Amino acid sequence: MSDSVPSFAKVQADGVLLSVKVQPRASKNEFGPPLGNELRIKVTAPPVDAAANEALIELLAETLRCGKNRIELVRGNTSRHKLIKLHGFSLAQVLSALPKSTA
Repeated sequence: MSDSVPSFAKVQADGVLLSVKVQPRASKNEFGPPLGNELRIKVTAPPVDAAANEALIELLAETLRCGKNRIELVRGNTSRHKLIKLHGFSLAQVLSALPKSTA
């Protein structure tokens, strides 16, 4: 793995920020290839009553094997473009947990 930081990730002292584009109502929950400066994540949930946000956080928690309390939706509650904070993770931990097609 190279030392370069992908354009969708930003390292902070206490964790990692991810720029995400969510695609609700997908056929399955999965990570897609990065799209510009955003990581594409597909969720089956509809974009209603924060269901897609909840599905996104659950998928990230599962992928990173952590509690949902370590994943914070910083910006983009009602938008497809979101900023996610992963508390207490290093970039290496995040990238190694994500599917290889995203890195």
